[in-house]
Amino acid sequence: MIIFRYLARQILMSTVAVSLVLTLIIVSGRFIKFLSYVVAGELSPEFVFQLVAYRIPGMLVLILPLGLFLGVLLALGRMYLESEMVVLRASGMSSGKLARFALGPALLVSAVVALLSLYLSPLSWQQVEQIYEQESKKSELDNLTPGRFHSLRGGSRTSYTSAYDGDEKELSFVFVSERDEKTGQLRVVVAEAGRQVITNPETQERFVVLEKGFRYDGEPGRADYTEIAFQEYGFLMPPAQGYQRPAKIDALTLSELMAIDDSEHRAELHWRLSMPLLALIITLIAVPMSKTNPRQGRYAKLIPSILLYMTYLTLLTGAKGAIDDGKMGVISLWLIHLGFFLFALSLLFGDRFWERVANLVPRLPQRSKSS
Repeated sequence: MIIFRYLARQILMSTVAVSLVLTLIIVSGRFIKFLSYVVAGELSPEFVFQLVAYRIPGMLVLILPLGLFLGVLLALGRMYLESEMVVLRASGMSSGKLARFALGPALLVSAVVALLSLYLSPLSWQQVEQIYEQESKKSELDNLTPGRFHSLRGGSRTSYTSAYDGDEKELSFVFVSERDEKTGQLRVVVAEAGRQVITNPETQERFVVLEKGFRYDGEPGRADYTEIAFQEYGFLMPPAQGYQRPAKIDALTLSELMAIDDSEHRAELHWRLSMPLLALIITLIAVPMSKTNPRQGRYAKLIPSILLYMTYLTLLTGAKGAIDDGKMGVISLWLIHLGFFLFALSLLFGDRFWERVANLVPRLPQRSKSS
């Protein structure tokens, strides 16, 4: 139990550290992707934060198995380099027993992956659908950023406001520039204040009513322009994109997937069920691949191991896509798991065979010290 607790602690610590780094990298990439839309005023910052936060459970379904795989490689690889594994081997620690010990923390990670894949990820996708629907019903004014010029949908109108009260839908010092679609003439409107008025609650038809300002019609650089003072001036806002996002299959619960019998839903169902198994099989592969000697270094097998994991995941993704298209049955997904499980057993109990195979691979000639 002392050895088991020590190995479990080392593996879990490495898994958590690697998973956190991978999560931060992927989440940062998502934020950067949506940042340009926030700056342009097309999306609100609150929407982007909620969207990325609700996507994290779905990301962790694939991040945690990779984090576990790298965690086992790093933890056991360090023990080989520091001769701790030599002591364990001399004490009777076989490859099979080491794999059984590593499966302890792997079962915990697999249970977390199952919880995320079967329950939390569909719930988070349902929340994503709701916030998309709420965002699509917002008007252009709801995405205005005070102190910045904002191009409205279609690009024919540019607006600016120094302050905006989202609750009262009121604006201060408004500037609007637009070009007439028929004549091509430039029109500039400047007003002290403005407000939003909904004329038809059913169709959500909106007008922006500006107060106490001037309207200028003409072309820049030419003197033949007109100036009109007004107490109130209104223009119609573009309609909100109140589209209903199609129900994503990722948002369906386990019972809903089981109730629908078609290739797409069967592929999603078996994909979710197979994700916890991925964490267990990849652990069995990582245990023998973590074996290193001091001359190789701690990260000698890291790149080949990552390529092997990516091959495993690519085959699973390709099989899922083929099942979606009806070209394969769901058995193909499980055959891939079976193939890699047998490969893991061959690495564990046929290490001499794989050593002979590795010796057959030609190596680069080493440069002598005298040269």
